Amino acid sequence: MNERFDVVVVGSGAGGGVVAGELAQRGRSVLLLELGPYRTAVDFARWEAKATHELWWPIRFAMPVGEWGPGAVALVAGRCVGGSTTINTKVAMRADAADLEKWHAASGLVNEHGEPFGVADMAPFYERVERYLGVRTRDDWSDSVRTVERGFNALDARLDAVESYTDENCMRLGSCLQGCPTNAGKSTQNTYIQEAWVRGSLDVRPDSRVERVLIEDRGDGVEATGVEYVDEAGRRHSVAAGAVVVAAGTLNTPGLLVRSGLDDPLIGRNVGFHPARLVFGRYDEPQDAHVVYPITSHCADFRHDVDGGFVVEAVTMQDPISFAINLQDEQGPMWGKALVEALRRFRHWTGLLVMVNDDNNGAVVADPDPGAAADAFTCDFQPPELARLDRALTFGRAVHDAAGAREILWTGLLTTHMQGSCRMGSDPARSVVDAHGETHSVKRLFVGDGSVVPRTLSANPSLTIMALATRLADHLHADRNGYLSDLQAAVG
Repeated sequence: MNERFDVVVVGSGAGGGVVAGELAQRGRSVLLLELGPYRTAVDFARWEAKATHELWWPIRFAMPVGEWGPGAVALVAGRCVGGSTTINTKVAMRADAADLEKWHAASGLVNEHGEPFGVADMAPFYERVERYLGVRTRDDWSDSVRTVERGFNALDARLDAVESYTDENCMRLGSCLQGCPTNAGKSTQNTYIQEAWVRGSLDVRPDSRVERVLIEDRGDGVEATGVEYVDEAGRRHSVAAGAVVVAAGTLNTPGLLVRSGLDDPLIGRNVGFHPARLVFGRYDEPQDAHVVYPITSHCADFRHDVDGGFVVEAVTMQDPISFAINLQDEQGPMWGKALVEALRRFRHWTGLLVMVNDDNNGAVVADPDPGAAADAFTCDFQPPELARLDRALTFGRAVHDAAGAREILWTGLLTTHMQGSCRMGSDPARSVVDAHGETHSVKRLFVGDGSVVPRTLSANPSLTIMALATRLADHLHADRNGYLSDLQAAVG
C-alpha cells in the first residue's frame, strides 16, 4: 500500500459526499471513491433514457416474501458522483420527534448524555446543512399544483410549500431526475465535493469499484486499515487509511461489509423502503407536468402512523418513458389501446407522489462471493403497512377526483428512499454501528449513509442523511480515539 490517507470514503451521495467534503475542508487528507462516472451540468440534458443509463443504477427490485401483497418494489438510486442527490428532487424535510422516538425504540440509540437521541441532537446539524445548501421555501407553484390544490381543499387537507435545496437558477425544466443542467439543484457533486476538489483538498476517483475493506487484527482487536479497489482500466489498488467510511448506499453497503469479512447477522436486516406510488389524474386542460420545477408542495396531515402514515407530494416530475411503462388501474398494468389513449393525452396528466411509512421488514441478502456480488432484496409488508398503502392510494385518488380529474391511474410500488440496512444504535444486540457510525465489530470502520437510519423516516431522508454525515465528519475530525493522528502506526 503506497498511498495513505487520513480517511477513505466509499460512495459520494448524501452521506459519503458530505463526509468527504466536510473533512477535506478542514484539512484532512481524504480519498473519495465512487463506482459511477463524474458528470456535471454540462453533461445533463432532458434525455430520459440516456440519463437513466449513465446516472442511475439499473432498476433493482425488492421481491415479496410470504404473501405477494402489492408486489415487488422498484428501487431507484443514482450511480454517479453525487449519488442519488444528483437525480433527486431536492426536498429538504427534517425528521420530527415521532420519527426519532422510533429510532430509540428500535436500537436503543442515545446521545452523549445517555438520553434518548432526539430532535435537539439533530438540530445543529440540520441547520449547518440547510445553511450550506441554501435551503429555501418553494412557494412559486405552477398551474398543475393549483389544479390539485382544489382537491386538497375539498378534502380539508392542507397543502404546504416545501423547503428545497435549489437556488434561483432553477428554470423549471423538469429534468431533476436526469441531473440539473443549470446547477440550481444542490447535489453533493456540485457543492461539498466540487468545492473541495477544485481547491485541491479532496482526491476524487470516479469509476472505481471498491471490492473490500482491508481488515486486520494487530493484537488490539480487529480494525480497518484501508480498502482495495479496481479502477476504470481494471487495475487493482490497495490504499491505507486511518479510518474507512463506507457510504455506498443502503442497498450496497451491506454487501461490501459482508464481502470484507464482517459476519454480523444484522447487516442487511431491518431495511425500510418508504414505499411510494405515483397517482395520476387526467384533466381537461393541459397540466404539462413534464416541464415543472422540483416538488414544491406537500400534505403532511397524515404523516404520523396514528393519522394514516403517509405524506403526499405535489406535483411529481413526469417523464414519458417511465410514465408509459408503469401505468395501471384496477385490472393491473395497462396495455394495448387503453395505454395508447392515455399516452396520447400525456400533457393532460399530472401526478401525486404518495409515500408511506413502513416498519423496516425488508432485507438485503448479500452475496459473500466477491466475484459474483449478486445481492438480492426482499420486502415483507405486514397488515399495518398494507393498510397504510391502501389509505395513501385511496387518498391520492380522492384528491384527483375532488379536483375534477376525468380519469385516474397509478403505478406499482417504487422508492428512492431506502434506509436502515446497517442500523445505528447504542445496543450492539440491535444495531450494526454505534451512535457515531462505527461498526461494533471492527474499529476504524464507519458507515455513513442511509443504511444507518434505525427506522424509516416519514419524510424524504436526504436532509437527515446529510445531517448525520455532518455529525460523523465532526466526530472523525475530533479524533478522540486517535485514529487519524496515529495513521503511521495503523499502517505499520
